[in-house]
Amino acid sequence: MTYDFLRQFADSWGLLFLFVFFVGVVVLTLWPGRQQQFDEAAQIPLKKDDHHE
Repeated sequence: MTYDFLRQFADSWGLLFLFVFFVGVVVLTLWPGRQQQFDEAAQIPLKKDDHHE
């Protein structure tokens, strides 16, 4: 494999893959049914940990 081949592959299919992956992550995070899970995860650092007292 040469540099030119890898560069051409990254410019076309690599860019398409990263774009589809980005759109998928955005859709996943903004999906209405996942709001409760994200709210619970956001509260984890604020919960009192009784094991380390």
